[in-house]
Amino acid sequence: MGVTSPLKGQSHSRSLTRKLLPYVLYALLPIAVFRFYFHPFPFPLSTSDQLPHPNQEEIANETPCNYTYGRWVHDKMGPLYNGTTCGTIKEGQNCITHGRPDLGYLYWRWQPSQCNLPRFDPNTFFNLLSNKHIAFVGDSMARNQLESLLCMLATASYPNLVYKNGEDNKFRRWHFASHNITVSVYWSPFLVKGVEKSKTGPDHNELYVDVVDERWGSDLEHIDMVVLSIGHWFLHPAVYYEGGSVLGCHYCPGLNHTEIGFYDVMRKAIKTALKAIIERKSTDGNGIDVFLTSFSPSHFEGEWDKAGACPKTKPYEEGEKMVEGMDADMRSIAIEEMEAAKVNAKKFKGLRLETLDVTKLSLMRPDGHPGPYMYPFPFANGVQEHVQNDCVHWCLPGPIDTWNQIVLEVIRRWSVVSKREE
Repeated sequence: MGVTSPLKGQSHSRSLTRKLLPYVLYALLPIAVFRFYFHPFPFPLSTSDQLPHPNQEEIANETPCNYTYGRWVHDKMGPLYNGTTCGTIKEGQNCITHGRPDLGYLYWRWQPSQCNLPRFDPNTFFNLLSNKHIAFVGDSMARNQLESLLCMLATASYPNLVYKNGEDNKFRRWHFASHNITVSVYWSPFLVKGVEKSKTGPDHNELYVDVVDERWGSDLEHIDMVVLSIGHWFLHPAVYYEGGSVLGCHYCPGLNHTEIGFYDVMRKAIKTALKAIIERKSTDGNGIDVFLTSFSPSHFEGEWDKAGACPKTKPYEEGEKMVEGMDADMRSIAIEEMEAAKVNAKKFKGLRLETLDVTKLSLMRPDGHPGPYMYPFPFANGVQEHVQNDCVHWCLPGPIDTWNQIVLEVIRRWSVVSKREE
């Protein structure tokens, strides 16, 4: 009976391995791509990339940081979550699962000129806001920011949806049982009382600029922090009322009203909202933290229903794009009204107000919108003649996550100052 030589067997084994290796690699490659696409993992950080969370003594000794000015720098870490790990992303903003092929827009972070902006830490948020009710009030940008926050918090504790109402679930509430935190969203695109245009009603909006929208105003007694966000809905045709009489209108041909634009009306609406918050919360003794989000610019470069409406794939460089025109005017209104409200709020204890000035950092991110990926795989059958684009809202994950990073850092600094004053 013959005996096979060990060397001959090893040679045969190596030959077989060489033959099979290419097939194994071809089989593993799609799996690796799929894993990275839907579950991106953080790369190891260099020393310069690390942003340690400052301790309370460090924050207390720092001068206040202006997060308005800075630049977008490449970030190897990437986002805290993705399109498959968060269940609260609105379909139209879930760019990853809708097939957006470029993922470079996920790997940038905002670097303020005066300080570092730490990575969002959900546990820090939970500890600072335990037993609190946080409300996002405004238009679809408020909802966009809310869903960003929910996704980041859900990496540490899952939220339970405890209430929903209204068309397209415009009024919803979640509860984080781990820290007894409630997070709500209130649809109120003007902050004041309004009647939205509809197929069965007027073809323009109607605003009552001196009357707060009680859909959120009536709940102020139970709200500990509110984030206000308006802007884009003021561009639509509208008739304005003040003191029970017509004040004027914006783009209302055919109606016998004076055209007054929308800037002053937006200012009045913000003033009414902030006044209502201060008056109601100064008397109930509970206090409140108030953020007013500045205008977030859109990035349409062509027709909204054509391919390539917002085609950029990376941020603008510093100096490449300036805050100007309508973007600058709407930002200024928010900042000016918040500064005036701060003066009024100083008369009372427990009221902390701040502008969430995101206009510039948002303007610098033309790559962060869903564009045609507001719908799943829009080019699966080739480029169509008409392709609807969203160049207003933000992909999740995406640049809007930075807004909530700033909110958390402001709250943390407030907390340190508050403890120091005790």
